[in-house]
Amino acid sequence: AALLEARAGHALSPDRMWRIETVLHPILRERGYPSLEALVVALASEADRNLVDQVVDALINHETYFFRDFEQFCDIERVALEQLRQRRERRRTLSIWSVGCSTGQEPYSLAMAMAERPDRWAGWEVSILATDISPSVIKTARAGRYSHFEIQRGLPTRSMLHWFESDGSDWLLRGEIRDKVRFAEHNLLSDSLPPGPFDLILCRNMLFYLTPEHRVRAVTRLADALAPDGLFMLGAFETMLAQGGPFVPEPAARGFYRVGSVDARPQGRLQAR
Repeated sequence: AALLEARAGHALSPDRMWRIETVLHPILRERGYPSLEALVVALASEADRNLVDQVVDALINHETYFFRDFEQFCDIERVALEQLRQRRERRRTLSIWSVGCSTGQEPYSLAMAMAERPDRWAGWEVSILATDISPSVIKTARAGRYSHFEIQRGLPTRSMLHWFESDGSDWLLRGEIRDKVRFAEHNLLSDSLPPGPFDLILCRNMLFYLTPEHRVRAVTRLADALAPDGLFMLGAFETMLAQGGPFVPEPAARGFYRVGSVDARPQGRLQAR
């Protein structure tokens, strides 16, 4: 748990400690360690940096699926993107950042949704950046290859048949959608911010796992990356208590936030709805 917090800023609460042995069992088997204690000894020596990376990667929650929290996802398209389309009508460019993108279902869902509305986005230059701390999930996301189980989670049959091709037991995303998303390995807490500002930042179901101290830093950095009139979105079961913080609710787009006073002192507190 301490290793996870030091490397990724994630807090492993006591009621989630059961995950440790469950998710690390494949590593024990692969590396030939007889017990979890033996693995801990190897980690403490810090002799094998690849092992450290592998363990941290396994402990991070990478849960995701296509069009996750469907009603909220619909709000991204019909509320946030519509607001931004009106605000960016003159320049016709849009920059989006999907933070903690895991294996890519969120940004790909967004790319598919926009591609299915060519009348709205004809002549626009839309940039979608998707980042995650984990090299393994970024590799999977770039490939755009999903199992039958993954492809069925949240993806409408119509979209599956239109945008994916069957490839053996897997499904491969068509290149025209894969090319719309740029993936990069990125640690929000320590790496330099990607070139911005961004018109829309999606950081759904990630901040809740951070320690309070790391959450404050993450929220502050996300505010720095957002355009002054841009929109920020949390997960469906998260809410920002933004009194005195960098984000305040956006009245014109319910469920979204914008940057508040630049003189505000960030608190970055989150709670589940």
